[in-house]
Amino acid sequence: MKQYLQHPIFAIVAQLAAQQQVQAYAIGGFVRDLFLNRPSKDIDIVVVGNGIEFAERVAQKLQVKVSVFKSFGTAMLRYHDAEIEFVGARRESYRSQSRKPIVENGTLEDDQKRRDFTINALAIALHPDQYGELIDPFNGMTDLHNKLIRTPLNPEETFSDDPLRMMRAIRFAAQLGFIIDEKAVEAIQLNKERIRIVSQERITDELNKIILSPLPSVGFKYLFDTGLLKVIFPQMAALHGVEYVNGRGHKDNFYHTLQVLDNISSTTTDLWLRWAAILHDIAKPATKRFEAGHGWTFHGHEDRGARMVPKIFGQLKLPLNERMKFVQKLVLLHMRPIVLTQEIVTDSAVRRLLFEAGDDIESLMLLCKADITTKNEYKIKKYRQNFELVQQKLKDVEERDRVRNWQPPITGHDIMQLFGLQEGREVGIIKNQIREAILEGEISNTYEAALTFTLKKGEEIGLKVAATTN
Repeated sequence: MKQYLQHPIFAIVAQLAAQQQVQAYAIGGFVRDLFLNRPSKDIDIVVVGNGIEFAERVAQKLQVKVSVFKSFGTAMLRYHDAEIEFVGARRESYRSQSRKPIVENGTLEDDQKRRDFTINALAIALHPDQYGELIDPFNGMTDLHNKLIRTPLNPEETFSDDPLRMMRAIRFAAQLGFIIDEKAVEAIQLNKERIRIVSQERITDELNKIILSPLPSVGFKYLFDTGLLKVIFPQMAALHGVEYVNGRGHKDNFYHTLQVLDNISSTTTDLWLRWAAILHDIAKPATKRFEAGHGWTFHGHEDRGARMVPKIFGQLKLPLNERMKFVQKLVLLHMRPIVLTQEIVTDSAVRRLLFEAGDDIESLMLLCKADITTKNEYKIKKYRQNFELVQQKLKDVEERDRVRNWQPPITGHDIMQLFGLQEGREVGIIKNQIREAILEGEISNTYEAALTFTLKKGEEIGLKVAATTN
């Protein structure tokens, strides 16, 4: 094990452990990641004794600042490129309505027992007498080899004590590509309602980590199969299932959404673009209808879905700022490029899409490509060819007409000044007519063309010129 302890902090800890006659161990995620060859700059060190005092002695020797968190019994310092946290070994007990434990001093064995999973209970001794020795009382190394998420103690007790561990189990499965032990899955199913005692912020933090994993569908399938998804995100759980009328069914929108999410995740690590993939069809259950002679329809699901986004973001304590608006815009527009691939692509349709999508057009196109989940090779080939056509058209129209993030060359203020008007209906009518005329290609996107058009439209509704614009 000694070859794994390359960071200079370990030699310092070993020296002080000998001087102070205390046992110290590297433990948890750092040790796990050593064996998974995952780079980690967070090092947890557990001391059998007073972790804060030991951290202060280490900081004094290194001449670095130490941050103490007395209420948590921890201390943290930065050294070289690592963040090192010290804590005293402890045992924990829980009350039924809180995930905050009653903490007492304990042994290394007590500390390893309280860890969430066997792969996170691995410890490496740092005292010179045992330096580099691996302490693995729960066969965490075997579980690492078998790619298994398992709890050190009874999983029902583990998840009941701290229900957030259910989300963490699923997060680690998604991040590492591991499977969750069957008994642990059953324990999550039994304890799923206990997640309600955890703050929404902590739940959403774990959910976002699942979404950012290499293959997010792994995590969402566990969330759904255990019943957790219905508790924490019922709108997404409602996508599941297929309804049949006269032998005609629709695709399962839950698994379609997971496929879209995995598709987009292969092209971007942008959390909010991944959220757009999750929410793009969120309103399909609410808009589902069966039309005789036609089959299942979801008319207007993009508009309804966009209106659902703020409520869902609020419910999940996600930011209600530009990130929410970005997701909302993509949900609203996600059908537009797909429609363009199914018909003759006109300049006016492309101009309108560029105008409405603005700088998010590339993200929108990524989402729409990810939304193609058909297994029909002919359809896939056809869609891809049409997408290339649409993308080229977008490029050509953008270069020629410059309508991305575009505002008409004649403003509302110009119209009021030109005809001596106050704000009102006539100004709005003429503004809309100018915008539509340019988007439809009736006039060019220039000040001169827009001014001539404005004068004509004003005359048609009986307005007289009061002044000329600058």
